[in-house]
Amino acid sequence: MVRKEQISLRLPKETKEKLEKLADATNRDKTFLATEAINQYCDLHEWQVEAVKKGIQDIENGNYVTHEEIKQEWESKREDYLGRVG
Repeated sequence: MVRKEQISLRLPKETKEKLEKLADATNRDKTFLATEAINQYCDLHEWQVEAVKKGIQDIENGNYVTHEEIKQEWESKREDYLGRVG
């Protein structure tokens, strides 16, 4: 069984009322809904944080392409294309 810990938080009145209405409508308690929402938020943002860390690591390892390099590559492709259709 998963060990559960208690936290306390303050919500705007409107948010608390929305949570209560949703709990009533779904026949769930507020704790269940809040836990689900927090889990989804953490999953989303954990992925984003890891992606940013990986990007920073890539940059530090020299694993990137500069804006100028991308511009040159696309200009070259554009010129090739225009040369074929023009």
